[in-house]
Amino acid sequence: MGYVVATVNMKGGVGKTTLTVNIATCLVKNHGKRVLVLDLDTQISATLSLTSPLDFAKRRKKRQTFRYLLDQIINPDSKPKHTIREIIQSGVCNLPGLDLLPGDIDLYDEFLVSEMLHEQAISLSENNFETIWNRFERVLIRKVLEPIRQEYDFILLDCAPGYNLLTRSALAASHFYILPAKPEPLSVVGIQLLERRIGQLKESHEQEAEIGIKMLGIVFTMSNNNLLTGRYYKQVMQRVNQDFGRERIFQTQIPIDVNVARAVDNFLPVVINSPQSSGSKAFSQLTQELLQKL
Repeated sequence: MGYVVATVNMKGGVGKTTLTVNIATCLVKNHGKRVLVLDLDTQISATLSLTSPLDFAKRRKKRQTFRYLLDQIINPDSKPKHTIREIIQSGVCNLPGLDLLPGDIDLYDEFLVSEMLHEQAISLSENNFETIWNRFERVLIRKVLEPIRQEYDFILLDCAPGYNLLTRSALAASHFYILPAKPEPLSVVGIQLLERRIGQLKESHEQEAEIGIKMLGIVFTMSNNNLLTGRYYKQVMQRVNQDFGRERIFQTQIPIDVNVARAVDNFLPVVINSPQSSGSKAFSQLTQELLQKL
């Protein structure tokens, strides 16, 4: 069984999706790994970084997105239309070994989830609704991935900003998480908030099952030479080093590179679209560092 790794940050706009799809592509292209990317964000940025809007629209019309796998768990009485293998898009970007489980702009109805869990609590005579909710949150993503987990070296979960049900479930299902951050003070606050949330997640589940997720490392994105040499950037780095230790920070930093944005316009990762660019080289180096950490 391969590694399940979540890319997560409480804050948006830190390059989380770009990091996910480029690491996934490097793992396949440079290291011969078999990788699945699961898009858990209703902005579907990871999906549209690996496939065109037209292809996504066709798959959504056929009910071949992650949403319909969630439906089968939230509404277990409904007849499944597709298995997970039928929904996974194989060999995206014409790269064998790089697979995508497309997201959706509408993933689940919170009211239906609450209603289902309430009914479960009544049928099981469970007075503590929180226990039922925690149990569901712990197994939701695990259940979806269970049929295919053995088939991949890596499953990368691109989580939405914030801390919703799917993000918590993704963390509970993962071996590790990567935390992308911009070199600015607010990122330090975001890192601390996430660490606190993960601590609370582990505590809330410890009576029934241990959640063993660990931080693989913090990756600084959107850095540039002026920031790197400036006092402002050094202050941020010093704070992060003090709070988390140098060993928990990836040495490779992802620079600002216009080629990264251009690649998204072509619905491709930059490591395929502009392999000689500074951004592409940084992602390749970061992936190598990631494998060394593991």
